[in-house]
Amino acid sequence: MFKKSILTTLFIAGITVLSFAQRIAYVDVTDILESLPEYQKAQEQLDKIATQWRQEIAVEQDKIKGMYSKYQAEQVLLSEDMKKQREEEIMNKEKEVRELQRVKFGAEGSLFKKREELVRPIQDRVYGAIQQFAEDKGFEFIFDKGSASGMLFADKRYDKTADVKAMLAK
Repeated sequence: MFKKSILTTLFIAGITVLSFAQRIAYVDVTDILESLPEYQKAQEQLDKIATQWRQEIAVEQDKIKGMYSKYQAEQVLLSEDMKKQREEEIMNKEKEVRELQRVKFGAEGSLFKKREELVRPIQDRVYGAIQQFAEDKGFEFIFDKGSASGMLFADKRYDKTADVKAMLAK
């Protein structure tokens, strides 16, 4: 009788532990993306655009170097007003090039926008597939192994944000 109650207790404890077990998985989103031909094509397109823009900027920087070299060679022959005018021209050209770099490569620049346009639909498709996989296979959480983005899918039943907010509001 004593053994039976111990076994029953252990069985119930085991079932309780199993009922709280959550199914967790991870994926490498970078590896998934890089395996898709459309992603590779989008990356090649972005690389071509970035290379072209870098070349354009390099040409403009060479113009600045030429302007500066010419200024240094002619500096002794120029009046103070002409020196200031040339220096301002050089500084203005440098500002233009910095602005061009910002517009093309900045945080909200053209390359970022082009990446959003080309890559976002592919990423959305991958994330949708991950979510569908999680739901089909019964995973509560799926993490991305290869990035700092963290969780890719979480079953809404485990979101305790509202509970914590309510606790803090008390």
